[in-house]
Amino acid sequence: MQVLALVITWVLPAGEFETTLNEAGRELVVPGTFTLLEDSPSLSVVDLLTAVPRGMADSQGVIFFVLIVGGVLAVIRHTGAIEALLGRILQRFSTRTGLLIFFPMFAFAVGASTFGMAVEFITLVALLMTFCLAMRLDAMTAVGILVVGYGIGYGAAAMNPFTVMVAQDVADLPPGSGIALRLAIFLPLLLLGFHHVYRYAQRVKADPGASLVYDLRNEHEDVSADQYPPLTRTRKLVLLVMMLGIMTLVAGVIFYGWYLTELSALFVALGIITAVVARISPDDTAVAFSKGVTDLAATALLIGMARGIALILEDGEVLYTIVHGLSVPLTMVGAELAVVGMLLMQSLLNFFIPSGSGQAYVTMPLMAPMSDLLNISRQTAVLAYQFGDGFTNMIIPTNGILMGILGIAGIPYDRWFRFLMPLMLKLFLASSVILIGAVWFGY
Repeated sequence: MQVLALVITWVLPAGEFETTLNEAGRELVVPGTFTLLEDSPSLSVVDLLTAVPRGMADSQGVIFFVLIVGGVLAVIRHTGAIEALLGRILQRFSTRTGLLIFFPMFAFAVGASTFGMAVEFITLVALLMTFCLAMRLDAMTAVGILVVGYGIGYGAAAMNPFTVMVAQDVADLPPGSGIALRLAIFLPLLLLGFHHVYRYAQRVKADPGASLVYDLRNEHEDVSADQYPPLTRTRKLVLLVMMLGIMTLVAGVIFYGWYLTELSALFVALGIITAVVARISPDDTAVAFSKGVTDLAATALLIGMARGIALILEDGEVLYTIVHGLSVPLTMVGAELAVVGMLLMQSLLNFFIPSGSGQAYVTMPLMAPMSDLLNISRQTAVLAYQFGDGFTNMIIPTNGILMGILGIAGIPYDRWFRFLMPLMLKLFLASSVILIGAVWFGY
C-alpha cells in the first residue's frame, strides 16, 4: 500500500487550498481557492523507506498503548481468571449464540456513537477471541463482533465528539442538532451488521470448514467448557479488579478526557494490582508481561506502517488534489445523485485521511457551501460525511486501529476484506437510501 501511495504522488499534481483558522484555532479549507503547485515535491524510494519509521514515531501513542495492553492482558491471563469466567459462561449460555453476539456489538456501537470509543476496544480482542473459539466459532466472528459494532456506531453516531460534533461545528450547525434521525437509524443499521456477523457465525458453527480462517486454527479452539480452570476466590478478585479497571477507563474517557497516555498508565496499574492480588512473583509477572508484548510486536509494526501511507500522501501534497478532483463532479448533477456522490467521496477520502476529525476539517468546508448550492441541507451533508467516514473505517487498510485488531487476531487483511465487503455494499446501499430520503424530506 505504501508503494501505491508513492506512485499516486508521482501521477497526481500537487495542489493546495487557502486555509483559515476558526474560533477554536483549527485550520479550515477556504472553498474555491484550489490551485496547483508549480514547485511540487518529488518523492523518492528514500521517502518510501523513511515513511516506515516516521509512521512508527507518529503512531507511538497507539503503539505503546497496544504493547502495554498486551503485556497486562498476558499477566491477567496468567492467573487463569479469564478462562475460568469463560468456562462458567459457556456452561450456562452455550446454546444462545445470537444473544452473545448481539449484546457485545450493541455495547461497542453505543460506546462509539456517544463517546467516540474505538482504540479502547483493542483491549478486548484477546478476550473475544477466546470466547468465540470456545463457542465453536472462529477468530473472524470475534473481530466481526468488535469491528462491525464500533464501525456502525461511528457511522450512525448520535453525538460522537470526534466526528459529528466536529463536522457540525465546521458546517455552522448547532452541536447535536438533527439527533432524532441519527437515533432512528442507529438500531436498523446495527441489526444489518448483526445479521451479517450472526449468519456467518451460524455457518461456521454448523461447518467449521466454512470458516475463512479455518487453516489458521487457534490452539484454544478445541477446549471445552469443562476443561477451563475453576472460578476460585482469587480469580474472582482478579475479575473484580478488571471490572473496576474498565469502569475507571470509561469514567476517565467520559469525564476527564483521558486518552492514550492516561489509559496506558491505567493498564500499568491494573497489571501491578493483578499481580499483587493473585500473588504472582515479580519475576513471573515480568516474564508474562514480556510474552504479551512480544506477541503484539507485529501488530505494532502494522499500525506504524498504516500511518506511513498517509504520511507519503501528505508529503507529496496530493491530498487536496484528490479532494478537489472528487468534489468537482458533484456540482454537475441533481441533489439526489450529488448526496450519494458526497457519500462516495467521503468513503474514498477516508482511505487517505483515516482520522475522522481530520477528514471533517478538510472536506466539510467544501461540502457545506456546496450543499447550499445543490439545495441539500448542511445537516444532510454532515450525515453523508459521517456515513462515509464511519463505515469505511471497518475496511480501509490505512486505519491503524483496524490493522492492530487484525494483527492481534492473526487474521490476514485479504480474508477480512472477503468477510466484510458484502456488508459494506449493503451499508452503502442503505446509507444512500437514507441520504436520498433526507434530501426529499428536508432533513
